[in-house]
Amino acid sequence: MRLLSSLQNRIFLASATVAVLSIAFPIHFVTTRLEREVEAELERGLGESASLVEQQHAARLQALVLMARLIADLPKLKAAVDTNEPTTVQPLAVDYRELVRSDLFAVANRSGEVLVALGGPAGAIADRSALQAALAGRESTTFRAQPDGVLEVVTVPISMERPGTPEVLGALSLGFILNDGLAADFKRVTAGEVAFAAEGTVRASSLPRVDDRDLAGVLGRPDIRTVRLGENEYVALSRPLAPGGERGPVAVVLRSRTERLLFLRTFRTALVVATLVAVIVAIATSYALARTVTRPLAAITAAMREMTATGDLARKIRLGRSWDDEDAGVLAATFDTLTDSIARFQREAALRERLSALGRLSTVIAHEIRNPLMVIKASLRTLARENVSSAEVRELAADIDHEVTRLNLIVDDVLDFARPVRLEYAPVDLEALCRDAVAATLPRSGTPRCHLAIEAGLGPVTTDAERLRTALVNILANARDAALARGARGSETPFATDIEVRVGAPRPGRVVLEVEDHGLGIDLADLPHVFDPYFTTKRTGSGLGLAIAKNIVDAMGGAISAQSRPGEGTRIRIDLPATPEPRPEPAPAAGPASAA
Repeated sequence: MRLLSSLQNRIFLASATVAVLSIAFPIHFVTTRLEREVEAELERGLGESASLVEQQHAARLQALVLMARLIADLPKLKAAVDTNEPTTVQPLAVDYRELVRSDLFAVANRSGEVLVALGGPAGAIADRSALQAALAGRESTTFRAQPDGVLEVVTVPISMERPGTPEVLGALSLGFILNDGLAADFKRVTAGEVAFAAEGTVRASSLPRVDDRDLAGVLGRPDIRTVRLGENEYVALSRPLAPGGERGPVAVVLRSRTERLLFLRTFRTALVVATLVAVIVAIATSYALARTVTRPLAAITAAMREMTATGDLARKIRLGRSWDDEDAGVLAATFDTLTDSIARFQREAALRERLSALGRLSTVIAHEIRNPLMVIKASLRTLARENVSSAEVRELAADIDHEVTRLNLIVDDVLDFARPVRLEYAPVDLEALCRDAVAATLPRSGTPRCHLAIEAGLGPVTTDAERLRTALVNILANARDAALARGARGSETPFATDIEVRVGAPRPGRVVLEVEDHGLGIDLADLPHVFDPYFTTKRTGSGLGLAIAKNIVDAMGGAISAQSRPGEGTRIRIDLPATPEPRPEPAPAAGPASAA
């Protein structure tokens, strides 16, 4: 069966699809929007951190310049530099360096010679442009790449105030290094990782130094970049600390994208779990809804199919569950009312048919009774003559007895067909009943032989044993006659005259009995009339055997059908309920039926 051929499947798929989409789309929208917001917030935070690093560096540089100016303006230092003696300047340089805690403290004379250089090589202030600018009375800031960081040097002039043009005595250089410690301090302030680079190489960082090579790819890039360092992914933004192009001093600010999105992944996992639970609940609810709506319809459809298969138009639909669809319940009740009307119409039609058949029977009865009466009349005339021998009397009495028996059989058949069928239900062993019917119809030895097949595990069935036995006897009698007729013509196979009786339960609540012979079969033109009263193809038949069987099966709430293949055999099938439903008692026949 195709997936969408069932109403239940269509309702289930439609409702499940709507439920899944209504759950999945909002969750997808929320997670996507949240991820964009997190990315935007991460970029905003990165920009704020970079600005904060610039501000911190600018404030630090301003303080460095101010300290250099203050120290350069001290009279003791001026006097020491004016002596041009390194031994004189050295003690002062040591004290002042410890006071400002600078990484570099260097003093040069008015000719540009370095008198003292503490904490760094003399070449740290050997930048001729910065030194010449200081000797010319101008301040300057320079950067130098060091193995452990970036050295930031402020050079200011040491001058003596004189009327007119100040006299420059020398130059003072204070240097502070941008190293790992400073990067760690900036990390605490900015809540992000910080690295310092110069000459295209990372010189100091708050990250492990093994990541320096990977960080080199973001140096000098003005836009936000993504870089993977180990197992973490970062967004990075580099800002120049001073003019100098790609090789100038640069501060790189990083924020961990992995850590920032970690909660989002947790949130997304929780949403996925919630989505799965919601989808499962939605699918289960959709299936329950589809079952609630379609199960009553399926029961109605199954009942209609069973009616089509069995011919039993009085089948009932049992609903009544509290969760069944109300409209389907109304439809089932209407269907049951319709089947009751059909069953009542069938009973009335059957009664009218029997009454009509009794009218037609008058001609048949007249013909059937006339012959026995003529024989009886002739026998009585013979007995009235004189000189009738005792042997002739016995022969004539036997003829009269035979014809009376024949008349009695005709009357019994007419009465069985005409009177309403009244049933007395009780548990019945079908195997014993079938064996009894076979023993009453077929010879114990010789032909035809009967093969009885009873389904294993078939328990007692509630029915009217005597009525069902009567129907089986009539059917077996026809099968016997058909088998004997074929045997009289000769048989190609040794089992051509056998009769098979099969009993089984193909579906719950139903029992099927089949009688199959391998006789001459029935012509296809005659097959629709085999259950009609007084229809027979046998020279000596009354035509009421199968009609009586049909009346009995109909009264039991079952269905009887015939299949035949001319020249191969006939199969009569009886489909009965295992537990019959209560049926209204048929109305007694009036008129000719009662008279019969």
